[in-house]
Formats: sequence, C-alpha cells, structure tokens
Amino acid sequence: MTLQHIIDAIEASPRPLQAKLDALKEAFETQLAPPEVVSIMQRATQALVASRQAETALKAGDRVPQFTLPDSNGEPYSLQHLLNKGPLVLTFYRGIWCPYCNFDLRALEESRLDLESKGAQLVAVSQQTAANSRKSKEANHLGFPILVDTNGDLGHQFGLRWQVPEDLKAVHKQLGADLEIFNGESSWTLPMPARYVIDQDGVIVYSEVNPDYTRRPDPSELLAVLDGLKKVKSRV
Repeated sequence: MTLQHIIDAIEASPRPLQAKLDALKEAFETQLAPPEVVSIMQRATQALVASRQAETALKAGDRVPQFTLPDSNGEPYSLQHLLNKGPLVLTFYRGIWCPYCNFDLRALEESRLDLESKGAQLVAVSQQTAANSRKSKEANHLGFPILVDTNGDLGHQFGLRWQVPEDLKAVHKQLGADLEIFNGESSWTLPMPARYVIDQDGVIVYSEVNPDYTRRPDPSELLAVLDGLKKVKSRV
C-alpha cells in the first residue's frame, strides 16, 4: 500500500484530527519507512523537544510583531488590516509535502465556518513558495488564505524557526521533500507547527506550539477561546 492510499483511507474515516495523525504515524513508521529513516526522524524530533525552543516561542500574553505578507496570489495581508476585522486564528505549517500538515489544514477548513461565526478570521502561514502554497490551498480545498513567509522570517520572529540537521536533510531528499525546491531557498529551516488566537489589540490569547510535528490540537479547542473573547468584549 502506498502512502497516498493510506492517507486516503485515513481521511475517509470519521476520526478526530489527532487520531488520524496517530494512524498516519503508525502506518508510516511500521509499513512504509525503513527503520534507519524512522530513527533519524525520531531523533531530530527528540532533539528539538530537548532544545526547549518551543518554550521560548511567543505565547499567550505576548504581543504579536507587526507584519505584512503576500498570499499565494501575491495579495498583501497586514496584521493590522486582519485585526481590524476581528480576532485572528493564525496557524504555521511546514508545507504541502507534509501529510500531517495537510490533515491539519483540512481539519481547520472543516471548522472554518464555526470559527468565522465567532467573528474570527483564519489564516495559515508557510515558508514554502507561492506556487506551492497555491497547490496547498487547491489540494486541501481551503477557503482561507495561505501567506508566504519567505525564509521563515515571521516564523523566526515568533520563535518557531529551527534548523534541519544534516542527517534529516538526506531523509527529506530521499522522501521527495527537498526543502530547497519546495521553499525556493537554501536555508533548510522550518517552523514548528503552531496555532495562535490573537485578539484585536494584537495580543496572543491562545497558543499551541509543538516541536513534535505529529501532534496537533483539535480546531474545536479554538471555539471556547473565541467565545471568551466575545464575553470580554461585551463587558467593555
């Protein structure tokens, strides 16, 4: 069975997001990838966890840096313009080559109308090229924009960008995920997957940063956060 067959079978199952990611991880590590590849990938994740970089990334209570990034069609999006419309749900992901990210994006799309009903906007950020972001949006049938973070500069400001080690570079190339091609530059850096809710004052009220790319929070967690923001606003 190919990776795509496994992905299709998991996607068709009525399971919550993390259960799908767990099924994908188990299938990849036990059916598809050689043990030496699994070992390198696990070691890189363990090293990133041990670095405690996730603990120094922006978190609830921090103010978000001002930014303007283009979407996959070149249209600029500024933080201030986004916040003028309401609270912002901002998600960082690795790229179209990452099936865990694609499951995550589709889960967010399934929750998009619920999030928008709470007054929020949903925006994704990726370090990949505009062309690959367009492919991400089309392949996952997304109704929200993907912003292009060239060189991962915004990811760096959030404290999310990390350096891919040499042995993992070789694995990426072996698996057809050459970041120099997908990102259009040679830094071999990635953002840790992260999800934020930012209030209209530009302050983070919810953050989830995980150095383990196979772990993602369910989008339903965001609804209570947005309800809390509405209650605070109604009292002001």
